[in-house]
Amino acid sequence: MTSSPSVLPAATAVSTVELSNIRKTYDHFVAVDNLSLRIQPGTVHGLLGPNGAGKTSTLRMLIGIIVPDAGEIHVFGEPLRRAHIRRMGYLPEERGLYRKMKVLDHLVFLGELKGLHRGEAASRAQRWCERLDLAAWTSKKVEELSKGMQQKVQFIGALLHEPDLIVMDEPFSGLDPANTVELKNALLELKKAGKTILLSTHRMDQAERLCDSICLLNHGRSVLQGDLSRIKAGYGKRHVQIKYEGDSSFLREPRLVQSFNDYGNYVEVRLAPGADPQDLLHLASAHARLSKFELEEPSLEEMFIDAVNQPHA
Repeated sequence: MTSSPSVLPAATAVSTVELSNIRKTYDHFVAVDNLSLRIQPGTVHGLLGPNGAGKTSTLRMLIGIIVPDAGEIHVFGEPLRRAHIRRMGYLPEERGLYRKMKVLDHLVFLGELKGLHRGEAASRAQRWCERLDLAAWTSKKVEELSKGMQQKVQFIGALLHEPDLIVMDEPFSGLDPANTVELKNALLELKKAGKTILLSTHRMDQAERLCDSICLLNHGRSVLQGDLSRIKAGYGKRHVQIKYEGDSSFLREPRLVQSFNDYGNYVEVRLAPGADPQDLLHLASAHARLSKFELEEPSLEEMFIDAVNQPHA
C-alpha cells in the first residue's frame, strides 16, 4: 500500500468543519484521541468505524452537546459558538421523539425550536412527508409508526430549517432497502444544493456509495482519512473477482494469491504483494474455464481492516 493513512484534504476553501487535536475522555476511558480532520463545503464526509470507535462522541462535540477536554473546533471558518447551532441539523443515533405526539405536530414543534414560524414549519414538514411517503401518517401518533417510519420523521426533523451543515449519526438504522435508497437520494440532492453532510456509520457499503471523503476511526484515533478516490487509487487494484468452472488449485499458489473468499458462484482473490494479475490469469486459465476475471479496487471494509492492522505511532 502506498497511501498515507492520515493525510488531511487540502483546504481549497474555508472548511465547513475543522477539528484540531480533539480529545475526549470519560473517567479513564479515552473516547476520542487527538483527532484532527477537515470537511470541505458541499461534500459528504464519512466518519466511519466499528461501534465504540468514538464516532458519536465526535459528533456530540461538534454540535456542542459535550465539550472536548482538549483541542479546537471550527465551523464555517469560526470557532464553534452557540449561534452556529442554528445552521446545523442533527439526527441522533437514538430515537429522540415524543411518542404520544402526532407526526405533523411533532415536526412543527421541532421546526419552531429551530426558529421557524409555525405555518412555515407545517408547510415544509408536509412537503417532506409527501416526499418520504409519510403523508398518510401525519395525523398518527409517533408510537403508531414502525421503527423505519420513526427514523424518517427524525430525518425530516433534522432538515426542516434547511441547515448548511447536516450531521447524521447512523441515519440508515432500522430502514429497509427501499427506504435506505430513499434517504440516500435525499442526501445526494442536499449535497447538490450545496449542503455539507457529515455521516457517521459502521455501514461501510453505504458510506462507499455516498462519501467524497472519509475518516476511519478505531479506538478513538484516526487510522485512515482523506479523499476517498485518492485513497483507493493509492491502494491500487489488488483484488480480482473470478467466475470459473473446474480445478481450483490456482487459488492456492502463494506467489500470486494472498487470500481468497469463495462465495459459491464466484471467488474474490486478494493478490499477493508484487503479484502480476496477468500471471494469475494465465495460471487460472490453464486449470479452469473462466467466465469472468475482473480487477477491482478494494472495498472500504477491506481498507479499514488493513489500516487497523498496521502499526501506528
